[in-house]
Amino acid sequence: MSNKHITEYFNFLSPEDIRLQNSRIGIETILYEYIDCGKSPEEIAQIYTSLSLEQVYATILYYLQNKETVSAYIKNWIEHGHKMREEQRLNPPPVSEKLRQLRIERQAKQQA
Repeated sequence: MSNKHITEYFNFLSPEDIRLQNSRIGIETILYEYIDCGKSPEEIAQIYTSLSLEQVYATILYYLQNKETVSAYIKNWIEHGHKMREEQRLNPPPVSEKLRQLRIERQAKQQA
């Protein structure tokens, strides 16, 4: 597969958002299973049944052919996730605060 042909498997929505064609699954999801969890392409295709084995292999091949670029993509994705979780921790949505209050009230009733 040429690099040009491999890119046809993906939607490049932005430099920070690369998804598999006809899917909402980002390449980071597949690569996490492959790199961090050590799953085989076949195991990954069994987990994400909306993807074909060919799509999983294309994602891995794209990563192997573009290691530096994809590694930077994944690093940025992880950093963004950490930043969003920290922002949410510091500024929880109103529903989170309401649930926290309800939990406190329930625990107080159980202890009484």
